Amino acid sequence: MSEERIQNITSPQPEEQEIDLIELAQKVWASRKLVFKACGIAALVGLVVAFSIPKEYSTSVTLAPESGGKSGGGSMGALAAMAGINLGTSSGEDALSPELYPDIVSSTPFLIELFDVKVKDQKAKVDTTLYAYLKEEQRSPWWSAIFSAPFKVLGWTLSLFKDEPEEGDAKLDPFRLTKDESAIADALSKRISVSVDKKTGVTTLSVTMQDPLISASLTDTVMHCLQNYITDYRTNKARHDLAFTEKLYGEAKASYESAQKKYANFVDANQNIILLSYRAEQERLQNEMNLAYQVYTQVSQQLQMARAKVQEITPVYTVVQPATVPLKPAKPNKLMILIGFMFLAGVGSVGWILFVKDLLKGWKKQTI
Repeated sequence: MSEERIQNITSPQPEEQEIDLIELAQKVWASRKLVFKACGIAALVGLVVAFSIPKEYSTSVTLAPESGGKSGGGSMGALAAMAGINLGTSSGEDALSPELYPDIVSSTPFLIELFDVKVKDQKAKVDTTLYAYLKEEQRSPWWSAIFSAPFKVLGWTLSLFKDEPEEGDAKLDPFRLTKDESAIADALSKRISVSVDKKTGVTTLSVTMQDPLISASLTDTVMHCLQNYITDYRTNKARHDLAFTEKLYGEAKASYESAQKKYANFVDANQNIILLSYRAEQERLQNEMNLAYQVYTQVSQQLQMARAKVQEITPVYTVVQPATVPLKPAKPNKLMILIGFMFLAGVGSVGWILFVKDLLKGWKKQTI
């Protein structure tokens, strides 16, 4: 008997759950006007918000990875071996990893180099530096001015009681940035992004700006700055070696020319003389000239190989997708903003009908 009672008690549970869901649906349907009103108001608010946010244009470039196996052991290494010169094996271990490209682009020295870049907008109304453009020509939503007004008033009030530092003709110092310079650098860092595909090695550089022409031109500028940075890094040691070899070449050339001149002057001044002392001095000067010539020849070969090494390790970049002026804005996504506002309004109104409204009624009855 007890088992039958348990079955009789437990069997109606699905029906009760189904009845509860139907009641909830009927409750929402009875107050559907409230849901429609909330969604309609949310749609209007969403449209206002979507059209108040300034447009942002994004431009991307794609760089193909370099071919591996670049080292001093290639064709230039073979030529150096024939000349009896060791170029060394500069394998890819000392090369700059592409995974560090995002850190390079977001570094303070790299960003500061972009401050003086000239930018022009598509409507030919702006012709200034990137720093001035980000500081003075940026558009913002109307509510940002409302929210920032109290802080601006507070900052202006506090500035009255502080001594303003003398600016003078101080140049931009990456080691010590002002508040404005630091804020512009942070804003610029957020607008530049670099991603590297670990499988294919393809590097994608993107820049987002409020003007399509500025976005495209700045993307191209950032790409070239990054390429120059990588080239300088990878050829740094080779260029130092080349400068040192050029110095040795100049000294060896001057030494050979001096020894050659001494030998020629001695021979011209002592013609038709058969003294043994003359022959000994002539042989000594000739040996010095030959030795200087050998050194000069060897250093000359080293100089040619050093130049070839710099040329060989200089990276060559292949631009798969160049920068082009975007035709459509990347931000804001007006449709998603509209859907988001309407979804939140619908969920909020349904929650009010099902839960909050009854809770408030119960709370009022208890207080009465």
